[in-house]
Amino acid sequence: MFAVFKQIFAPRNKDLRKRILFTLGALAVFAVGTSIRIPNTNSINGNLGFLELLNSMGGGALKRGSIFGLGVMPYISASIVIQLFSMNIIPYFTELAKEGYSGRRKLNTITRYLGIAIAFIQGLILSIGIVGKNAEAFEYIRVSIILTAGTAFLLWIGDQITQKGVGNGLSLIIMAGIVAGLPYMFTEAFRTFILGNDNLFIGIISFAVYVLIYIAIVVGVVFIQESERRVPIQYSNKTLSSYGAKQTYIPFRVNAAGVMPVIFASTLIAIPQTLTNFITNEGYIKFVNNYLNYNTVVGLIIYLVLIILFSFGYTILEFRPEDIATNLQKNGGYIPGIRPGKETKKYITSVLIKITTFGSIFLVVIAALPIVFANYSNIDNANISLGGTGILIVVGVALETYKQVESVLSQKEYKGRF
Repeated sequence: MFAVFKQIFAPRNKDLRKRILFTLGALAVFAVGTSIRIPNTNSINGNLGFLELLNSMGGGALKRGSIFGLGVMPYISASIVIQLFSMNIIPYFTELAKEGYSGRRKLNTITRYLGIAIAFIQGLILSIGIVGKNAEAFEYIRVSIILTAGTAFLLWIGDQITQKGVGNGLSLIIMAGIVAGLPYMFTEAFRTFILGNDNLFIGIISFAVYVLIYIAIVVGVVFIQESERRVPIQYSNKTLSSYGAKQTYIPFRVNAAGVMPVIFASTLIAIPQTLTNFITNEGYIKFVNNYLNYNTVVGLIIYLVLIILFSFGYTILEFRPEDIATNLQKNGGYIPGIRPGKETKKYITSVLIKITTFGSIFLVVIAALPIVFANYSNIDNANISLGGTGILIVVGVALETYKQVESVLSQKEYKGRF
């Protein structure tokens, strides 16, 4: 890692340094924007509940009533919907996904329009919390338009980072929002554990344990994110199998679904909770509060079960064992000891089920940790959390960006030799 940072400051990598500086500058614009509040509005007081994940991804912009309150999550939601539609659910989107570059451009355009529409709808819903329930209709529309414009601007910044900077722009914006909240969280932890404790020694020990647990979570997330099951592949064509004298294999990541199951489950749980703002039936509100709330045992169990189900569903749909088996057979490839065709499909499915079981348990622990910590610890400060989901996103994006920088440096070093 230190060798990579050393190469970045080498004279021949001036272009890469410019791209990194451009990325940091764009993220600085995002950080400043999270502090700009919507005119004539107030910040949201109290616990955000199911919206806490959205708030943490935006660097606390939602709670402050910022113009970037929605962040890029409407686009993420739209991309998830389009991706699901492309998995043999709606033929039109499936065909676009198979058309290559032109098809991907069309899908990207559709995703953006859908993302803007979702942003406007979410803006209308959130405007009730920002403006209040007794405001005029024009105020709700005004706030929702500002929030939608903020999301559109962030999408543009994300594109600029992707084209002129380093890494995936939208992913880096989400990561920047989460990282921006870490100093405040550790400051609050220091005040609570040390300054707010009558026994200074116990306070220091408690704060040290809190930091060590956080570091342990980061190490665990990095380990799981980099873990994979490699299924060896051989080809009947000797030229393919012996090329470069390297073993060919299919890598299956333990946590192939990433943070998507958590986002899916959070979104599904959020729908009935959001409807409580419009449905005034006491029975419905009581049912949602008792059974679809993270803070209740039943609600937490439902949330975690949804994460497990989405982990399996997303992984199976993403890898498509039948397509992998078919492509292997067409290219003359096979798994040693496994017959091509149906047997290969069954074997790949069994491998995916085994590693996804472990990966889904990991996601459940990561998602449940901040909820359990908040509900069952003796800490009254809601700003202190062991947010595993945020760490999962930060680590994933950081590793992806680091690998991209490393790849660029390797290419330049390779070209420099010839």
